[in-house]
Amino acid sequence: MPVGIEAWITEIPPVTRAWLGLSVILSVAAQCHLVTPLQLYFSFRSAFVNLQPWRAATTFLYFGQMSLDFVFHLFFFMRYSRMLEESSFANKQADYLWLLLQSSVLLLAISPLVSLPFLSSPLAFVPIYMWSRRHPSIQVSLFGLVTVTAPYLPFALVLFSWVINGTWTAAAADLVGCLVGHVAWFIRDVWTREAVGGIGWITKAPAPMQRWFGEA
Repeated sequence: MPVGIEAWITEIPPVTRAWLGLSVILSVAAQCHLVTPLQLYFSFRSAFVNLQPWRAATTFLYFGQMSLDFVFHLFFFMRYSRMLEESSFANKQADYLWLLLQSSVLLLAISPLVSLPFLSSPLAFVPIYMWSRRHPSIQVSLFGLVTVTAPYLPFALVLFSWVINGTWTAAAADLVGCLVGHVAWFIRDVWTREAVGGIGWITKAPAPMQRWFGEA
């Protein structure tokens, strides 16, 4: 029976666990100089013209060097991604992965417009934003310093990010994540409800992905 850290890891739902594990491994590898951030960032030229397609994935996994900002983003992403996967996407991990993949594609598409070579932080804010909109009455305490209702949580975290980094440049990436999170929430919780005949083909994962998770 797993105990200690092993038990804690196995309790994390699979999509969040995989995302967390790959992010930690990549950051440790960069910290140990096994890879460099220059090999991980995303640009259309590097990824598709220079045939380095892995950049379209590593940009979502690298949260930067070990620092307070790294811990800040990793902690809140893990916390609210886990809570969202365990609540709204319980037994629907394929749909959750589909949400993250769709959000990733949208972030890749708009990244040249906002000059964001790394998209891990914006993607991390998608589940945070989604959770906050689906639990509007919950009160959230941030570091024991301030309490906000859930819908204001993403913007409070953007403010904390600005304080930690001392510049709005870093916080801007989180705001982009809030924007993409709003699009994802609107499609799933507003448009789906209002659309005649529904738009399940957007919100439901493809059948092969569902079979992969044993949910078909």
